Amino acid sequence: MADEITADWCRKTFESVKNWGRWGADDQRGALHYITPELRARAARTVRDGVTVSCSLDFPVVPSVENPMPALHHMVVAGDACTTLGAGLETALDFIGISFHGMATSHIDALCHVFVGETMYNGFPASDVKSIGALKNDILAARDGIASRGVLLDIPRLHGRPWLELDERIRPADLEAAERAQRVRVEEGDILLVSTGRDARRAKFGPWSPNGKGLAGLHPTCIPWLHERRIAVLGSDGISDGLPGLEVPEWSVPVHQCCLVAMGVHLLDNLDLSRLAAACAERERWEFLFTVAPLCVRGGTGSPVNPIAIF
Repeated sequence: MADEITADWCRKTFESVKNWGRWGADDQRGALHYITPELRARAARTVRDGVTVSCSLDFPVVPSVENPMPALHHMVVAGDACTTLGAGLETALDFIGISFHGMATSHIDALCHVFVGETMYNGFPASDVKSIGALKNDILAARDGIASRGVLLDIPRLHGRPWLELDERIRPADLEAAERAQRVRVEEGDILLVSTGRDARRAKFGPWSPNGKGLAGLHPTCIPWLHERRIAVLGSDGISDGLPGLEVPEWSVPVHQCCLVAMGVHLLDNLDLSRLAAACAERERWEFLFTVAPLCVRGGTGSPVNPIAIF
């Protein structure tokens, strides 16, 4: 299955799906340009009953094999000392801190997160990401939020199972079969969410180390399909790439490399898609208004997010 994917195939595919220069030489928004005001308005018309569904995992403060660098959350002032500030103010205050790239935090990758040949999206050099942060392609490209039609392709449901096995890879035929089964088609400007059933598997067996045991995800042959459909954002309950990679030199995560660097497609990693899948199945409708609001971190390589689907 992996024999068809070589370094030469990856290089040629990378070149064939490039969006560099499509929206100007200094563009830093990439495929977010596909989301026009008219498309947002049309996506808003998919809202019928006003029900909202979060697609974020809980803030990952508990260490585990998939969370070796847990987030920080501690109280600055708690209720048992709520009068310590004086002046008649009773309050509780807390602090959070997080290293969000990895396998445990729901987050969005900015276009400066990954490089190919020491270059990031639109030809900017990797050296533009300094010790003080990214000078190009940072997360501020999405500072006004991302809102578009979301489409969930539920691949375990397609195969009549609660989850995909860790070594399974989703191919274009699977994506198209899910479209037919769900009576939906992924179109230009959509936010495509692909479920592998990771949440259901974790609920059954507990967390595991994706870098050790593996993780279901997209096969690299999906990359031209994603480019052809002109999606604006790609999200998954994993990291979109299957793990381990196919041991192709310099192409360890080709979906990340081709989406972020070549196409300028922002990625949503480690989403909780279980409640969304249930909401879609209940309504027999796999399209919805989907919103993502990253933190406005100047120079940031991404941000923790709490994406919301609205039905």
